[in-house]
Parts: sequence; structure tokens; C-alpha cells
Amino acid sequence: MPEKKITKAIVCPMCGEMSKADVYTSINPSVTKGVRRRALDGELFAWKCPSCGYSARLTYPILYNDMKNRFMVYFIPKIDHFQLCDNELEEKYSNLRNISKRIVPSFNSFKEKIFIFESGLDDMSVELTKLAISQTVSKKLGGAEIHDGYLSMYDRERNTMGFTYFTGEKHTPYVQTARLEIYVKSKKIVDSLAYKDKKLKGFLKIDREWAENILYRYKRMKHIEKLNKLKE
Repeated sequence: MPEKKITKAIVCPMCGEMSKADVYTSINPSVTKGVRRRALDGELFAWKCPSCGYSARLTYPILYNDMKNRFMVYFIPKIDHFQLCDNELEEKYSNLRNISKRIVPSFNSFKEKIFIFESGLDDMSVELTKLAISQTVSKKLGGAEIHDGYLSMYDRERNTMGFTYFTGEKHTPYVQTARLEIYVKSKKIVDSLAYKDKKLKGFLKIDREWAENILYRYKRMKHIEKLNKLKE
């Protein structure tokens, strides 16, 4: 499936003039050369008013369909659903198996998901790893609040992955690296507790909230196991 785009009317927030812009509804890096770079550096979302020259980044739903690496990332700004079933897409790709399909609410999470899947990683395990390490970062910084974070580095040969977090009142960036053993442990937890999620159809929102639920269930399971041992 090649890229698809539609023409939309845009009202400039600076001068109020109306113009038209081409926005992409679907892109396929396996088919269209250079579209991956244009998506990741924000060029696809860039807009400039022809009347006054005001520049802005447009945000609109776009499907990133990487056929080669077998994943789809649906960027729908500010979406808060856990699951999205697009019947037309499901029917169109009903013969394909083992395709990871995700929905994301922001440009940063859009870029992160692409990086995760291109690196051959399991995004559920990455989210759980990110959450676990964020708690360590918070303790390091004296209990500072961790607002957000994303996978920013992965080096399989050096057995290392790194996350960039936004911390404290000023959302100061903080980079924390970790050994891949944490990711491996997270993957075991995910395989044990998220097997039902892995079987769900449609596009899933796998984020911090999802990881917090998995971590809660894991800690509860361990607590129950401990209680059972004490009863023996």
C-alpha cells in the first residue's frame, strides 16, 4: 500500500487567511523512498502559510505501515482508547499474521514505537522496562516526579539500552542506561501476564498506564505466592 494523502483547508492562526495543504493519511516506508526520514524528522507535518509565512507543525491521524518489519503505528493525536478496531484495515490485511499494531497519541510516542519495532524489540517489554527504570531514576533524584520518557538508545552488542526521561517541575531531560537483563526479565513478565493482550485484534495503546497495570498484577502475584509459602 503506497502513501495516501488528502487535501485539507487550513486557517492560519497568525493572519487568519485560509489555504490548502496536503496531509498524509497513510505512508509505507517499504514502498516510498525517503518517507521514513520525512516522518521522523517532522517534515511530513510541517506547514507554512503562503500568505504571511507563519510556520507550524500540523497534527493529524496518520498510519505508518512498515511491511518489511511487520508493524503498523497509527498516530492519532490525543487518543485515549486502549484498543481501536478499524474494520476496513482489519479486512484488508486479514491474511497477514504476526503484525504488531499500535495506536499512539503523540509525535514522540510515534517516533519511539517506530524505533522500538525497527530494533526488533517487544514494545510491551520496553514499556515495562521503562517504567521500572523510571522508579530508579526518581529515587536517584530524591523522589523527583517522572513526567514522561522514551527509549533513546539500544546497543545489542554492548548489552545496553538507554531511556531519556523528563523530570521535575522543569521537565529536565535525564538519560539513564541499563543492562538488557532488565529488558529480558520484563519480557518474561509480559509473556506470563500479557498473553491475552498479545492475542487482541486491532490497534492497541501500549504505554505507561498499560505497564503500570502489568507491574501491579506482577507484584500482587508475587505477594500471593509469598503468602502461600508462609501457609505451607
